[in-house]
Amino acid sequence: MIDTRAFFLAGIMAAAGSQAADLDFDKTFSSKGEARQLHYSATYVADGRAHTVEVWRDGEQRLKRRTDDKLETHIFKPAGQTEWQMVVLDLPRQIRTDIERTNLYRIGHFTDWFSMAHALTRPAGVYHLTALKQAPAAEAALGPCRWYALDRAGTVSNVCWSGQLRLPLLITDAAGKTLWRVTAASTTALPRAAFALNDAGFVHNNANADIQTD
Repeated sequence: MIDTRAFFLAGIMAAAGSQAADLDFDKTFSSKGEARQLHYSATYVADGRAHTVEVWRDGEQRLKRRTDDKLETHIFKPAGQTEWQMVVLDLPRQIRTDIERTNLYRIGHFTDWFSMAHALTRPAGVYHLTALKQAPAAEAALGPCRWYALDRAGTVSNVCWSGQLRLPLLITDAAGKTLWRVTAASTTALPRAAFALNDAGFVHNNANADIQTD
């Protein structure tokens, strides 16, 4: 039920034309200086199927993702803290599930705020990140971005990172097939209603209680 698949796309063997020196993931894909608020829409491929996602991001405090108009994920994090709360709404079945970051880790979902908020997952092990001198894909990105090749255990993906939005505008595989594409984005101030949690009539499921009693 947790919407994490889109964040595990980055990975795959550096294309020809990349620079020799390896780069640091956190420094290259830094969120420092990002706009306070961001609203964007994207398409992505997971398990051979195309999906759509709409995301609202409020700094490092609030995040909402709506996937295929079926799953709505809300994440709340108090300022200055690492712990966060997640609420997942299964819209067709009208089920609300609450879970905390610690309990996600207990069941093997090792995701972090950056991954969820920026659609790019930090490599868990050894990786090689290199800048590309030219775009490896024919498809044009929504706006200006810089291309990088991220190699994890011989699996390479090409990431076109927007320094303005702090977001990958395009991600392709080593063959140039598009895996992720941002279709619209805005840094205009978001209305308060953007993060409203509308769960009237939903069945509530406290996953925290279920995990802690296992």
